[in-house]
Amino acid sequence: MPKQLPFQLDDRSLLHERSLLNGEWVTSTSHETFNVEDPGSGKVFASCPNNSARDVDGFVTTSQAAFLKYRHVNPRERAKMLLEWHRLITNAKEDIAKLVTYETGKPLVEARGEVDYALGFAWWFAGEAERVRGSVGIPSVSNRRTIVIKQPIGVSVALVPWNFPVAMNIRKVAAALAAGCSMIVKPSPETPLSTLALADLALRAGLPPGVLNVITTDNENTPSLSEALCKHPLVRKVTFTGSTAVGRIIAQHCSHGLKKVTMELGGNCPFIVFDDGDLDQAAAALMILKWRTAGQACTHANRVYVQSGVYEKFAQKMVEATRQIRVGHGADPLTTMGALTTSRAAAKLERHVSDAVSKGAKVLCGGKAPAGLDGYFFEPTIVGDMDSSMLTTTEEIFGPLLGLYSFETEEEVVKAANDTSMGLASYFFTKDVDRTWRMLESLEAGMVGMNTGNASGAESPFGGIKESGYGKEAGKDVAIEEYLIQKTGTLTVGATSKL
Repeated sequence: MPKQLPFQLDDRSLLHERSLLNGEWVTSTSHETFNVEDPGSGKVFASCPNNSARDVDGFVTTSQAAFLKYRHVNPRERAKMLLEWHRLITNAKEDIAKLVTYETGKPLVEARGEVDYALGFAWWFAGEAERVRGSVGIPSVSNRRTIVIKQPIGVSVALVPWNFPVAMNIRKVAAALAAGCSMIVKPSPETPLSTLALADLALRAGLPPGVLNVITTDNENTPSLSEALCKHPLVRKVTFTGSTAVGRIIAQHCSHGLKKVTMELGGNCPFIVFDDGDLDQAAAALMILKWRTAGQACTHANRVYVQSGVYEKFAQKMVEATRQIRVGHGADPLTTMGALTTSRAAAKLERHVSDAVSKGAKVLCGGKAPAGLDGYFFEPTIVGDMDSSMLTTTEEIFGPLLGLYSFETEEEVVKAANDTSMGLASYFFTKDVDRTWRMLESLEAGMVGMNTGNASGAESPFGGIKESGYGKEAGKDVAIEEYLIQKTGTLTVGATSKL
């Protein structure tokens, strides 16, 4: 670790360069480490233990031992711990946001927004902890009673991405803790520090040692370590957020022990603007939905379909607004779009732009890496005159590239929007009430934004269909059910004695 960080924390003790095992901060058995890099400068500023598959058993066995005790903790006590965790995270918001900025590259204002968004999940699942309910029923055989009870499933594993490290952690961990499960978090190699800070605060909130373990590793060891976690016989639940390609591999690993799995996978999300829609409203929503996190989110608009009558006008609005974006280091208060988190992202964007242009598309703004900046940056780029033959139509972009497509009819655009193997989210803008209902029912997506680009919150179920995954996170009842099992008890009631 360098002698001096490139930033200051109010509570320096929140910065951990060790994994968390049974309440202790530990190194890997090999004592090897990997570097944590600031994508805005390309400079290393911290390091963490490079655990391998052979380290996994220690994390799982302590998690199992902790679960056997924690599952009996009263739900109200679990709720109190989650509320205290919420309070501590709120107080540490600025420090956590700084860690996120230097890990992901996103502007500090976005990092603060992510913490605020994430806090909603801690608050929500604190309430859900006391609302797990079973049932009692009278079946067709009159002297029987059917009783259903719900219990925590057991040791759970969260495989967490780098684009929203705080939000994805709290959304997964809070649900598991509310249900009475223990959890092992394997953060992305790009963003271990924010995860470890959250785990520290969970311990301070009173969470028993071992209920939340954090195992860190680098990109090279991630596949084998994740496989070992998924296949460990004591692990009963896995939640994964990431690409569809990796999701298929995780599902195969979990099939060996028939683990319960939640998959939040890739997106190829359409954003549709009809000629009767509010163009200013649509443009404002798209500016956030496309450029926030430098376009690196599975729910971001991948394909923007604009009805021909308003295509030119809408394209002009987007270009004018996009040219106001200031690209720079996330810690700079003037920055409105930060760095790409990984070095490989820029090459993919260049490939997409080159492919589109070679097939007749036009670059309306951006299109290259900005000059004079260290780190991993790409200009916010708008490409017009897109068609279905281009890579951007079929591949998830995951970067600051917006492709504009023109369409004529509702039937045509629904067909184009659904012409993808993925089905995470879809968005549309119209003032036609009848069309709103038709689009909601016709679009093949797990989440549909109707005159809005922001469809995610602790109160609403989050998840996709098709190759965008299965299972739900957040929302009433459904998310906590992912961490519960149901037991059915059947009781025969004896005949009433005669007086």
